[in-house]
Amino acid sequence: KFLETGACPLARRHVLELGAGTGAVGIMAATLGAIVTVTDLEELQELLMVNIENNKHLVTGAVRAKVLKWGEDVTEFQPPPDYILMADCIYYEESLEPLLKTLKDLTGPDTCVLCCYEQRTMGKNPEIERKYFELLQRDFELERIPLDRHDEEYRSEDIHIVSIHRKRAVGPQ
Repeated sequence: KFLETGACPLARRHVLELGAGTGAVGIMAATLGAIVTVTDLEELQELLMVNIENNKHLVTGAVRAKVLKWGEDVTEFQPPPDYILMADCIYYEESLEPLLKTLKDLTGPDTCVLCCYEQRTMGKNPEIERKYFELLQRDFELERIPLDRHDEEYRSEDIHIVSIHRKRAVGPQ
């Protein structure tokens, strides 16, 4: 729903979704005119293909599915996309380092990463979330999207959207 607000112009922009799962977020971007690659593990490719096929009549851009395992080579996904979309990718401690490596490898100076997640308070979730944002801030600048800019009908106090950009390189001191 946030993408529909037009806060991020997606028409004819190259978009990569990480950890796409069902592909709903990436497919939505494609309905707004983006050229999208939804990525996830091999075992989710069939589901992604089915969902792309079932929604192709809504797509005004383009959408395809590809395998991408976090932490591995991203050469085939270069040059850096205009946008990287992530929805609910912060929940598994062992995946934090590979996810951060993939983000660093995929982002260019003008790439905008939109990360949406549900704040979970059970078990190790708060600790994993804290660690993720701590590690992320080594190389990236974060801007939390205020709740009043979320979709009016679907906003929730425990759903967060963060805009993430690479830190600008600073010249010699």
